[in-house]
Amino acid sequence: MGHFFAMLSRMKYINRWGLMRNTQPENIAEHSLDVAVIAHVLALLRARRFGVPCDAERAAVLGLFHDTTEIITGDLPTPVKYHSPEIRRAYGEVETLAAERLLSMLPEDLRGDYAPLLKMDDPDDAALLPLVKAADKVSAVIKCVEERKSGSTEFLAAEKTLRRAVEDMHLPEADVFMAEFLPSYERSLDEYTTEEDKIE
Repeated sequence: MGHFFAMLSRMKYINRWGLMRNTQPENIAEHSLDVAVIAHVLALLRARRFGVPCDAERAAVLGLFHDTTEIITGDLPTPVKYHSPEIRRAYGEVETLAAERLLSMLPEDLRGDYAPLLKMDDPDDAALLPLVKAADKVSAVIKCVEERKSGSTEFLAAEKTLRRAVEDMHLPEADVFMAEFLPSYERSLDEYTTEEDKIE
C-alpha cells in the first residue's frame, strides 16, 4: 500500500515549539510552507543580486520536505536536540531511520525521487542546503516576531538567539531578506497596503 502521502498529510498534527507557550500554535506543515517560500526567494536573490546560478524551484522543494521525518520523530525542542554531540548524533540516526520508514511507504519506482528530499544527502543539492537552513532559521525568527507582536514575551530570548544565528551564517541572501523583507512582519496589514489595494 502507498501510505506515504497519507503520512505526509499528518504534518499538520505535529506542533512546533513544544516547550514554549504559544499565542498561535504552529505545525510543521505551516512551517514547511514558510521555509519553502523563503528558500525560494533566497535562491532567487543568490541568482539576481549575487550572480550565482541557483535552482530556486529545487530550493523550494527541499524546504517543503525538510521536516518530513518529524511526522515520526516529532519536533524535538532545540535545547534537547543540541544538548550534547551524543544526543545530536543519536537524533540524526533516528531521523535517518524515520526517512527510511517513510520511503518504504512509497512504490519502489518512486523511492529514488523522494530519498534526496527526505535525507537531504544529494551532492547536487549541497549548494542549496545552506539556503534551506537559513530559511528554516528565518522562519523561526518570523514566528518570534509574530509572538512578540501578539504580546507574548515567551519568545524574546529565542528571537535574539535566532537573529544572531542568521547573522552568523554569513549568507548574503539571508542578510538581504532580513534587511528588506523582515521589517514588514513588524507592521500591520493596514501599514503595508495602500488605500488602493487594501484587502477588505
